[in-house]
Amino acid sequence: MKFTKYETARIIGARALQIGMGAPFILKLDKDKLEEINYNPVEIAKMEFEKNILPLMIKRPMPNKPDN
Repeated sequence: MKFTKYETARIIGARALQIGMGAPFILKLDKDKLEEINYNPVEIAKMEFEKNILPLMIKRPMPNKPDN
């Protein structure tokens, strides 16, 4: 599924907040990689998003079809 830029920002922001509050990483990162990105939750969330492994779901409301 292709996400809009708004959905992408919302997903990454929500996951970064979870990581910032102490949630475990889904992506396995070694200490060198974490130090390279300065333990930045947004960068970790972006990497998880790019790997398509986030446990978040987007529900798009669809318009109702009129009965004919």
